[in-house]
Amino acid sequence: MASPAQHSTAVEDTTARDTNGDKAHRLGELREFLRSRRARVTPAEAGLPDGGARRRTPGLRREEVAVLAGVGVSWYQWLEQGRDITVSPQVLDSVARVLRLSSAERRHLYVLAGLNPPALEVDPAHQDMCEGLTRLIDAWMPFPAHIMDRYWNTVLYNDAASAVLGMRPGIVQNCMIAFFTDPVYRARSTHWEEIAPQVVAQFRAACSESPEDEGFRAVVAEARELSPEFAALWDRRDVVPGGQVRKELHHPLVGALSVESTQLRVPARPDLVIVLHTPLPDTGTEAKLQWLDSPEGRRGSMYPVPG
Repeated sequence: MASPAQHSTAVEDTTARDTNGDKAHRLGELREFLRSRRARVTPAEAGLPDGGARRRTPGLRREEVAVLAGVGVSWYQWLEQGRDITVSPQVLDSVARVLRLSSAERRHLYVLAGLNPPALEVDPAHQDMCEGLTRLIDAWMPFPAHIMDRYWNTVLYNDAASAVLGMRPGIVQNCMIAFFTDPVYRARSTHWEEIAPQVVAQFRAACSESPEDEGFRAVVAEARELSPEFAALWDRRDVVPGGQVRKELHHPLVGALSVESTQLRVPARPDLVIVLHTPLPDTGTEAKLQWLDSPEGRRGSMYPVPG
């Protein structure tokens, strides 16, 4: 029978093997990823002569990647072979540039190389997603839905968000500032004081993703100037990840509404946040929202969507 010391050593050895196995898998993936990315870049795309018949493959050679990236040929060869070598973000960025990696591929390269990935960026290929996101929030009708940018500036909102939440052109188009300054939303939110700390804590969590971003600082500065209540809550420095907030509202036409606000992120558009409001069951909210979206409800709405 093994002694406790022998058992402990065996566990440590197993853990080491598991760690080494994970690293070997990661480095193997790095090797295959770099080879596949190098093979798809033509010399012409890299600004090099094609090499004519001497070139057996259409992609770049390892030494060409090394020269274009400004790194040693041996070092790049070791990197692509999946050897356990030290890498820096600056060098990986140079390799990513030469291999014409997308934002997602660049992050993937960092992970495979054992580094913390950079922040998500919007790939130019996904800049036109707003058309599809507009269809998404319109399809969410008759429930409120809107889209914010990273600073919580309003980008899009559907008709229900206008009718229920009071979103409209005549207010500050920032959801954080409007939460504290819009008298319509303030009057409709029956538990405003209870959810305000959570809303501010979620905004601080969003700020923490980009602590050097002046855009967040500008929103905070404006909110502090306009609302002493925001300033007091901000100084508490509470942090809560964006998720769900239960909202109890009182609409002048249909009375009490109970909804759950959920924040969603789209990896391809990390600069946007989708906020969907779902009626809570057994509250009668769904039927009331459906009525507000009916012709009769739209005629009686306090803030119809501008034509």
